[in-house]
Amino acid sequence: MKILYDHQIFTLQKYGGISRYFCDLMTWLLKDPAIDYSVALRFSFNEHLLGLPQLDTRWSRRSSLYSYAHVCSMVKTAAQYESFRFILTKALLHINQQESERLLKKQDFDLVHPTYYDPYFLKYLQKKPYIITVHDMVHEIFPKSFPAGDPISSWKKQVLEKADGIIAVSASTKADIIRFFNIDPDRIDVIYHGNPFEGTKKAVQDRSLPDLPFTGKPYILFVGNRSGYKNFDFFINALVVILRKDLELQVCCAGGGPFTPREKELMKNLQILNRVHYVQPDDLLMKKLYTHARAFVFPSHYEGFGLPVLEAFSCGCPVLLCNSSSLPEIGGDAAVYFDPSDPDSFTSALERLLKDDNLRRQLTHRGYERQKQFSWEKTARATGKVYENLVNR
Repeated sequence: MKILYDHQIFTLQKYGGISRYFCDLMTWLLKDPAIDYSVALRFSFNEHLLGLPQLDTRWSRRSSLYSYAHVCSMVKTAAQYESFRFILTKALLHINQQESERLLKKQDFDLVHPTYYDPYFLKYLQKKPYIITVHDMVHEIFPKSFPAGDPISSWKKQVLEKADGIIAVSASTKADIIRFFNIDPDRIDVIYHGNPFEGTKKAVQDRSLPDLPFTGKPYILFVGNRSGYKNFDFFINALVVILRKDLELQVCCAGGGPFTPREKELMKNLQILNRVHYVQPDDLLMKKLYTHARAFVFPSHYEGFGLPVLEAFSCGCPVLLCNSSSLPEIGGDAAVYFDPSDPDSFTSALERLLKDDNLRRQLTHRGYERQKQFSWEKTARATGKVYENLVNR
């Protein structure tokens, strides 16, 4: 059974949850002798893909003008500079889409799994089936968070309506697909993610934090993007009450880019700027940040799945989640929950979590047990079964 993955997400993302999903899935599918696959791709600056040499041979074609290592090195370097990102992405989009179209026309595959929602591939399928993974419905639920005329939602609707199969990463996401697009529930399979840390290198024996501004002090961990529905402003404003009571407590914001001038001004006005710290981590540092944090807080109004929840569970970090979207589905009884629109609900839950050592021990144990239910082996096996059913039907 031959699967073709297209270029889209590996052209668009330098790093991110969707490209990591496909990298982890493809890595585990290498273990399945019944599945052969290729990625229609020539160049990429995606950190996840470039960090997996075992997938090198799955790229369909590389430039003959330069060595693979040299081109990837140039692309990664240029991608560091925002002024070049737009031009670079446009150029790669053109080159990689041509490559995807070449392989689609060749028809040497049994099934296509596009990596994002651009429907360009539909006209090349002939009668071959395709499947699409829906990671969230944020464009539909929070349309004002995106520029006017953003095509993603209309693309997604078109692709989903014609898809031979649909994977939703949670039951919550499946319900949202049905609600917004009136898709037949029987066409949608719920297949959870695995633990993002499952396929990474084991942590070294030294689990101590490097020299960071908050090293040696208790801290709360916030992970990822801070804009819009991620609810960072609510988090910071509600947290002030606790920071004023506990003068040692710090806040670490990992990933999501450096603080914006507006965020710095907000924290300055709240008189907590020197207690909220930004860190750009790699996987190993991220593990250490979870391991040493007093709590991981995820105040997001909406998540299609919520990968950081599994990251925290696997590192023994107590977790505080909002009680909406997929988060209760993923967190189960291994987290404490709060109402993301009620500051008192948040502060009460966080104070309880910080002060109750017995609760923290219970959550750590439950988190370890909970994350065992999510593995990339299960994800890959279930996905392979869906592929097989579509090809053989």
